[in-house]
Amino acid sequence: MAGSIRALLSNRRVRGGALAAAVFGLMLAGQGLASSTAGLVKVRFGGDHKATRVVVELNGSATGKVVSDDPSSVVLDLRGVGAQDMEGKGQGLVRAWSADQRAGAARVKLDLTRPAAVKRRFLLPPGDGVKVYRYVIDLEATGAPPAPTTRVAGRDKPDMMQAVARPKRDKRVIVVDAGHGGNDPGTHGALHSEKTITLAAARELKARLERTGRYKVVLTRNSDSYVVRDTRVAIARRADADLFISLHADAGPDASLRGASVYTLSQKGADRAARRFMSRGDWFSSEGAEHDPAVTRILMDLTQRATLNRSSVFAKVLLDNIADRTALLRRSHRDAGFEVLLAPDVPAVLLEMGFMSNPDDERVLADPKRRGKLMDGVAEAVDAYFEARTEYASFAAGL
Repeated sequence: MAGSIRALLSNRRVRGGALAAAVFGLMLAGQGLASSTAGLVKVRFGGDHKATRVVVELNGSATGKVVSDDPSSVVLDLRGVGAQDMEGKGQGLVRAWSADQRAGAARVKLDLTRPAAVKRRFLLPPGDGVKVYRYVIDLEATGAPPAPTTRVAGRDKPDMMQAVARPKRDKRVIVVDAGHGGNDPGTHGALHSEKTITLAAARELKARLERTGRYKVVLTRNSDSYVVRDTRVAIARRADADLFISLHADAGPDASLRGASVYTLSQKGADRAARRFMSRGDWFSSEGAEHDPAVTRILMDLTQRATLNRSSVFAKVLLDNIADRTALLRRSHRDAGFEVLLAPDVPAVLLEMGFMSNPDDERVLADPKRRGKLMDGVAEAVDAYFEARTEYASFAAGL
């Protein structure tokens, strides 16, 4: 990956301690760690007063649970982690932090500068030159910033206090993308075009997911119109999607070739996405905020790794759930740099439902009943992915 964490950390050692302090944020006040459990090694921050990422570095694996989440603070227990009494200053949405030991867990308290909510949490294992585990907490502002203060009798007095609670999001947001459309028909079968098949499948998947009452489903298109690929990615990011599913139908020179396959983003595609979003300056930043490019690069790497891991997990669950409903290609999980998979912070897959160039696959995809069974499998995969998410090694949300 371009600008890897290993290279960045190496640059910091060359350039000295000042940049290291700026990038890593806050070193812990104590050095002793519990010998019988995982230990809390370091806490660092990135972001600003709209969105802040907290990275808790550990020398072992851990599970986390939010035990308090109010407008003034977030309290997290990291089970199986040892910690001395520690405290320090924060950054962005975090005014200060502290950690102490509580019955087999390290309790980390984040005092907030303004009302905020935990947007996501996940655990990253060691890898790519990083030797520690990283428990990542993403905070997002939900209320107004602190009001200006005035001096009264030698002390600061707030003009007013505001604490706006964020409504709890009780539904996962799924973006379903019907491939092609409008003047782009996609591939052709004997009787049908890809754009027609994908739109019908997208509408069916939306209906099945919404019937459960657990999801809000956004379609990138709901008519025979063309939406540019970059806009499809933007739709998913604006919706703060939990999952992006792009539906397609393949074609090949050999009419005997048939079967579904699932694509996730390749490493080359991830590198391209990182360069694009970093150059735009619209990722994890806000107008007028000062950011160290190296810090932003680290945050991009962390986010992309978690997103790629979650995409791969869903791809496997998806293939498991559709294997008895349609034929699969021999190498059914593939990677590519498809434009619709480039969002660094939205898990995404591209499902090739079959080959329009194969008569059997075309008949399956054109038959509403048989296509509906395939979409049932996709919907069940979405359920399984979220219900079993605590088992995934790539993140520990909901523990």
